[in-house]
Amino acid sequence: MTVHHLNQLLLICSLVLLIAVAAVRISSRSGLPSLLVYLGIGVAMGQDGIGNVTFNNAELTQVIGYAALVVILAEGGLGTKWKEIKPALPAAAALSTVGVAISVGVTAAGAHYLVGLEWRQALIIGAVVSSTDAAAVFSVLRKVPLPARVTGVLEAESGFNDAPVVILVVAFSTAGPVEHWYVLVGEIALELAIGAAIGLAVGWLGAYGLRHVALPASGLYPIAVMAIAVTAYAAGALVHGSGFLAVYLAAMVLGNAKLPHWPATRGFAEGLGWIAQIGMFVLLGLLVTPHDLLDDALPALIIGLVLTAVARPLEVVISLLPFRVPWPEQILMSWAGLRGAVPIILATIPMVNGVQDSRRIFNIVFVLVVAYTLVQGPTLPWLARKLRLGDDSEAADLGIESAPLERLRGHLLSVAIPKGSRMHGVEVGELRLPSGAAVTLIVRDGKSFVPAPSTVLRRGDELLVVATDPVRDAAEARLRAVGHGGKLAGWLGSGSSAGR
Repeated sequence: MTVHHLNQLLLICSLVLLIAVAAVRISSRSGLPSLLVYLGIGVAMGQDGIGNVTFNNAELTQVIGYAALVVILAEGGLGTKWKEIKPALPAAAALSTVGVAISVGVTAAGAHYLVGLEWRQALIIGAVVSSTDAAAVFSVLRKVPLPARVTGVLEAESGFNDAPVVILVVAFSTAGPVEHWYVLVGEIALELAIGAAIGLAVGWLGAYGLRHVALPASGLYPIAVMAIAVTAYAAGALVHGSGFLAVYLAAMVLGNAKLPHWPATRGFAEGLGWIAQIGMFVLLGLLVTPHDLLDDALPALIIGLVLTAVARPLEVVISLLPFRVPWPEQILMSWAGLRGAVPIILATIPMVNGVQDSRRIFNIVFVLVVAYTLVQGPTLPWLARKLRLGDDSEAADLGIESAPLERLRGHLLSVAIPKGSRMHGVEVGELRLPSGAAVTLIVRDGKSFVPAPSTVLRRGDELLVVATDPVRDAAEARLRAVGHGGKLAGWLGSGSSAGR
């Protein structure tokens, strides 16, 4: 590649990114996940589109897709709130194991008996489409606040089920049949256990290091956090564990560790996640040949119908049977099983391994994901409202950024009061911060002032809170408690009692 070619490549990539960024506004208004827009950009650039670019390197697509998934899972883990998914972990684990097995079996049976695929191809498709996509689900539900249990189960499920699905797809795509199902189950359990152990260990060690080492520049924290998450993936994969589970758990540990400069880290990770999604979907759109999709459209719709109307509801009902989840929530979870990036990327595995009719498998998966995302995406908010699952009563969480003051042995907390926070209307003195912490400055409507104890806080305010090392965690806990429970938090059991 010459410098001239590099210039051309940079121009094309930057224009694609700008178009993709602008397209997010279109997808947000229409209720469609942005993945469809990005896929459309790739298809438009491909050999049947206006770009007339010929691209058929499935192996390169798989490698780039894996790298993008690592970033996407890391970003998802960093944004996962432990307090929301902790109660949902048993249900999410059941959906990610028992549920995946049910989905694979039912979908594969439909592909074999209704479409006529051989069992190997049917099992590959069943495994490929059994992974749900949190980004797709929450991109259409972001305007509909849901109960914490529903969001927790959906988010944890999408983070956990990638790992067993990848193992199944690789097992079905390798040469030779799977002779003993219990051997496969044992291998899956072992890989998940190794991945979980490495992810939790790397995440804990990384969080400990970042909390006790003051880096010279705030911009280094986001880089370090993402590097730690990627380390978890690589370490897990190299020792034959589940790298995808490792990176998600490591990122989740880091995301709940109250690290310095957290809003900046979260924004950096979100930006990387967007770039990964855009690049991955555009590349997948380039890989597909639109005129070849027509022959596989009907089989894809049939298999998708089995997956959506039979496999997913059975998966939800059977997996959640021990947890007594209300029927409205089960109905929403059944319809919210959106497929996104992972199935299309996993569909490249049989292509790389030379599985018979692998191109047809890829086409079927591509059509299935696009068609049923078009159906399910716009109808999810409507269904949530019909089931009366919108929960507008939950207070918005505070945005708190911590910057260590190493030589002063303290921390500077920057607190943003969002719309919906119950800190609105609370006086500074009523915060009851622990001794050693104080609100030193308030920024309101672009103007800053030093508050008095009687100063009333308003939504949109930004607070600067100085706290000594020993009370830093207690001060942040108290601020969050007031944000959720108001000035009586602690007295009425609705939050931390720090500083009472």
